[in-house]
Amino acid sequence: MLRFFNSSEAEDMSRDRCQTYVQSQSSLKQSSNVTQISTHQIANKKPVGGKFKRLFDVVIATLILLFIFPFMLVVWALIRLESKGPGLFKQARGGIHGQAFEIYKFRTMVMHGSCFKQAVKGDKRITRLGRLLRKTSIDELPQLINVVKGDMSLVGPRPHVVAHDKEFMEFDSRYALRFQARPGVTGLAQVSGSRGPTDTPELKLKRIELDLDYVEQWSHKKDFYVLIKTVLLVLFDRRAF
Repeated sequence: MLRFFNSSEAEDMSRDRCQTYVQSQSSLKQSSNVTQISTHQIANKKPVGGKFKRLFDVVIATLILLFIFPFMLVVWALIRLESKGPGLFKQARGGIHGQAFEIYKFRTMVMHGSCFKQAVKGDKRITRLGRLLRKTSIDELPQLINVVKGDMSLVGPRPHVVAHDKEFMEFDSRYALRFQARPGVTGLAQVSGSRGPTDTPELKLKRIELDLDYVEQWSHKKDFYVLIKTVLLVLFDRRAF
């Protein structure tokens, strides 16, 4: 997700999130349910949208990947040439039924050891190429692989870092209901003005309400609306950094 903080807040928060990243990656290796929250109420329910939504995801994601694969290889190579480190960035996120998975993104920042801190506005670690990838959302394209694997859907609640799942659950127990849906490459909240930080109770509640609205009122029409709105935002919204 896109984050915007002032410089004094960002330094302290990025240090905490760096530690959170290390802990979440360690937890992923130890347990398949790293969200550490109670999801028994939705564990036996079928994913939102059922087989048709899954079929649509696989077909569309596969076709897009086949079409853009050469382009993705070029991006991967340019990232490797510009700075040391892998072309892809992987991080533990909460997925369907609360089970963790590794989300894929193109790496957009220089590496500092084995720890990745959350990006902030004006972050000097972001490479020149990385800044372009973020502004155009090209860094998110590898998540189409997550879609084909079954970790994600084209549309659904955006997956949060594992530690944030627990934080949201403690804030509002209804949060667990979002795990009825596969997390999305894009989501209703993100096209409805709920992008960015959720550092106040009001912002947290708005994000939860929008995610739950998607899960409880899912329809093919809503998915198409989110996809079209996402394309428009990618083309005309320049708030990414």
